[in-house]
Amino acid sequence: MAVLGLIGVGTAVEVDWLSGWRATKPVTSATPTDPPEPPSSSPGLSLDVLPAAPPVLDSVSARRAAPVGVEAKIRAAVARRSELGRSVSVSVAGIRGRPLWGHDADDLVIPASTLKLLIATAALSEFTADHTFETTVVTGRRADSIVLVGGGDPLLTTTSDPVDAEPGEAAYPPRASLQELARDTAASLDAEGVRRVRLGYDSTLFRGPAVNPAWKPSYVSDSVVSPTSALWVDEGRVVDGYAQRVSDPAREAADRFVTQLRKRGIRVVGAPSPAPAPTNSVELAAASSPTMAQIVQQVLEASDNDAAEVLLRQLALASGRPGTTQAGARAVETILSELGIDMSRVSIVDGSGLARTNQLSVEVLVDVLQTAAAPGHPELRPVVSSLPVAGFTGSLSERFLYSAPDGLGLVRAKTGTLDGVHGLAGVVVTADGGVFVFALVANEVPLPKTLPARDQLDRIAALLTDCGCG
Repeated sequence: MAVLGLIGVGTAVEVDWLSGWRATKPVTSATPTDPPEPPSSSPGLSLDVLPAAPPVLDSVSARRAAPVGVEAKIRAAVARRSELGRSVSVSVAGIRGRPLWGHDADDLVIPASTLKLLIATAALSEFTADHTFETTVVTGRRADSIVLVGGGDPLLTTTSDPVDAEPGEAAYPPRASLQELARDTAASLDAEGVRRVRLGYDSTLFRGPAVNPAWKPSYVSDSVVSPTSALWVDEGRVVDGYAQRVSDPAREAADRFVTQLRKRGIRVVGAPSPAPAPTNSVELAAASSPTMAQIVQQVLEASDNDAAEVLLRQLALASGRPGTTQAGARAVETILSELGIDMSRVSIVDGSGLARTNQLSVEVLVDVLQTAAAPGHPELRPVVSSLPVAGFTGSLSERFLYSAPDGLGLVRAKTGTLDGVHGLAGVVVTADGGVFVFALVANEVPLPKTLPARDQLDRIAALLTDCGCG
């Protein structure tokens, strides 16, 4: 059952490819020139009962594979230094844990965004899949003051309407918005006869530098990531869906909240100012984030740097530590160690994988994926089911199409990209019905070889789909 869950997304468009895995194929006498006669009908229309469809994936299993077969398939492709550079680490294993083949698999590498697999796994281990984070509005220290309090919702947005959406189209995952929070706040104030307030805002849930000192100084100005805050909207972007970032996400959120309150007839006096929520405050309104499972899906599918940084700090708080990046890293190491993953040589510096000082081996990535897929950890399953599908979803939606079409729909993997660093880690369904876990990281790719390196990683993963290695 677990294996079926791993590959459910995308299978509807692959019927022709998957039909070869059936024990028996449906038999029909119809031909393109001799269409079948429709069933006879009479008043009341009676149709024959259709036979039950055979299962599409009945032969998919965790069967044991021959290491020599895996090596024969991909060794030559891994050795292509002209595309991948001089430092390439590879690990391939069965879904149940048996190593099949590796190349420099225990070397420490820069993981780039494949690091998000560790953050997502720790988050689903520490929180329930339906856990949410709340942004609230509470009473302030004065009778005419209120405070907007950031609860670390990574996906809080300005309005409930998605950018560039068709009429009637809803955003996914459904996000909490300042629009709904202002509506409920105005209703609470109206009930008390209050129409004039001063606004404070509280982003003190997180601590430490908002911009990681291990990042390139240009990452914020180049719109790669925002300063991390427990209170922001649209992940610190000027406009939801566009890249330009603001320098003070909490103040920007407060300013936009003022606009929303005024639209509802509430007069806001003066400019918003930082103000910790009083300990005896009364809640006026609250808006809940998407569920943890939905946030993890966003982090892995879209390789969402900002949401991953927020999750890291939430993990710190959940473990009883301060809401800092460093404390979040220690929390991840502790949680994954308790899951049986060897973290002794892992160095975590951020949640997004943007820091080049993050280090781990590809064996750790494989261990994380195997743990998430294990029958004993159903709570971790969204880590695998949220992986982008080759040629169809997320960061793989435009990959494999031309470079490695054999992998379309059959490879699910997390990407990783920095200057000179390219990674791919996920699961693959093979021609003989096996399921492999793999991790590929090239750490010394010349910049002119960026696209060839990415394509070569796709080809290596696609070669595994053709593996009759059982």
